Amino acid sequence: MAALTLARAYQYSFDTRPHTTLAITGGSLNALGDIVAQVSHNIAKNPHDERKPFDPARTLRFFVFGASISPFLGRWNTFLERQFPLRALNGSGKVSPKALAKRVAADQIVMAPIGLVAFIGTMGVLEGRTRPQIAQKYHDLFLPTLRTNWSVWPFLQFVNFRYMPLPYRVPFQSTCGVFWTLYLSTVNAREERKQDRDTAMRRTLG
Repeated sequence: MAALTLARAYQYSFDTRPHTTLAITGGSLNALGDIVAQVSHNIAKNPHDERKPFDPARTLRFFVFGASISPFLGRWNTFLERQFPLRALNGSGKVSPKALAKRVAADQIVMAPIGLVAFIGTMGVLEGRTRPQIAQKYHDLFLPTLRTNWSVWPFLQFVNFRYMPLPYRVPFQSTCGVFWTLYLSTVNAREERKQDRDTAMRRTLG
């Protein structure tokens, strides 16, 4: 019953303020992914290792990114809906596997790289990195992360495009993305620590 009430509230909010609804939903789920990443990182540590304090600024950066990109993803899903209609206009009601495959392919070939470029660049700017440092982040993270993306997201987007109504596709993606954000948060934090060590070393030698 509570789930039904929540779904109705979300649908009403989406119908009246779609971009705001997607921004808050995407930002919150992105922040949740980073919280899970930070907590699980400390839990996984050896008891004798020093535990890092929770970093709310890092979680805020993930919220900002999720809130910024989610309305754009909503427009992208609307574009895919119009460009590759899954059901024939003859009223048969059958889903076209070809159109579904085109949707998934377009999403992974076009949007996945764009989203990753946006993520790396946004995190670099919000972390206060210099241009050379952001360029290094692209060099270190882009291709390995994109390959990982292509091993996970095609199946998830197949389920998303096939079974989820349009208003729920970004939330579904963001919900699955909690675990993806955990991965992104981990690799981004690893790169952040690497750049901090390099900067500290240069200061020591300089």
